[in-house]
Amino acid sequence: MSAVLNTIVHDSEVDTHHRALRFLTAGSVDDGKSTLIGRLLFDSRAILADQLDTLEKRAAGAPIDLSLLTDGLEAEREQGITIDVAYRYFATKKRKFIIADAPGHEQYTRNMVTAAAGSDAAVVLVDITKLDTHEPEVTLLPQTRRHSLLAHLLRVPSIVFAVNKLDAVEQPGPAFAAVSKALGKFAEQAGITVTAIVPVSALRGDNVTQPLDADWYDGPSLLQVLESLPGVQERVEGQLLIPVQYVAKDGEGTGHNMRTLWGRIAHGQVQAGDEIQVLPSGQKAIVTEVRRAGETVAHSVAGESAGLVLDRQLDVSRGDWIVTPGSASPVQAFEATLAWLDTEPAQVGRKYWVRHGNRWVQARITAIEHRLDIHTLLPKDAEQLNVNEIGHVRIEVQAALPVEPYASNRVGGSLIVVDPTSNRTSGALLVR
Repeated sequence: MSAVLNTIVHDSEVDTHHRALRFLTAGSVDDGKSTLIGRLLFDSRAILADQLDTLEKRAAGAPIDLSLLTDGLEAEREQGITIDVAYRYFATKKRKFIIADAPGHEQYTRNMVTAAAGSDAAVVLVDITKLDTHEPEVTLLPQTRRHSLLAHLLRVPSIVFAVNKLDAVEQPGPAFAAVSKALGKFAEQAGITVTAIVPVSALRGDNVTQPLDADWYDGPSLLQVLESLPGVQERVEGQLLIPVQYVAKDGEGTGHNMRTLWGRIAHGQVQAGDEIQVLPSGQKAIVTEVRRAGETVAHSVAGESAGLVLDRQLDVSRGDWIVTPGSASPVQAFEATLAWLDTEPAQVGRKYWVRHGNRWVQARITAIEHRLDIHTLLPKDAEQLNVNEIGHVRIEVQAALPVEPYASNRVGGSLIVVDPTSNRTSGALLVR
């Protein structure tokens, strides 16, 4: 394991790792997620002077509670829990970071899913004090397994396990080895590729920003691992896919009389002279101009927001898709993994609203093939999906959509499910 981690750290010198890293912290309740983020902010000097003064006054001579740096809601501070996703920013000499502190409570799993969408990495904390490390085989907590599975299903590229509170056990070396073995076995069964497993003490600061001085561990610190991780880069080669977000009419903000179709490129690239097709109408046109940030550019690639001017007027509106001609085949029925987040169960036959890109259509679940047992990782028969359950379903939509497998592209392969009665976000669909 140490050899793999050292390779990761050496790879940080590669020029492709300069962009800001978006990562989330996840795990069970009271695993120390907020404290870990507070430690990263404190050690990297990303805390304002007035924030530090407030924390010191509140501590009244006792050690500073670093978790208060992320718990922004009054209810969070009163109850000592994380409810909403808190975003924080810090930077080192090597890199900038955007952190999402996700709640650990089961009823707030939907917030964790929100944080995972678009993240480059997930740091799943494991509280070693909650585990019996003397067992022949350590049993992981359900939320550790659930959050790891969700991060994997949501295609978070890098998953790091941080085994926390090593300062609270008598023999940290053997205890860490036992937990690492259990995490490795679980990841192998679930098909999760683990980037690293690192020991930390968020409270004391051990191995968070500085390497651990211990004879049983010779790997990098958590910060060194994070500095080395690659950012997500959507597929630049291949076919074009753009969900239309906005149409600037009559030269609005463009200085000409043609309309500009704006959207963030999901994959592929575009330049003047390219032929495109608009879905669902199927009409084709030639791109005469590519605009970005108010200026004309030679081309634009995946991950960038671009505006396209066409050689002729087409009936295009928000929710349409711009693709390479013939590259997408809209369908009205498909299979997907469904992460259910609503207290009202997902039921076969019931109608919902789904959003694909920027388009809303009515849909219904035609079948629930099975649900995933997070303890055994085996499929189980299910007639409905309850809150926080994950299942394999068949979906039928009212209007054909150009969906793609989620494993190939996050934008084309993901949909959100909304209850038409309550308008609650009820689930996340990942096209298989």
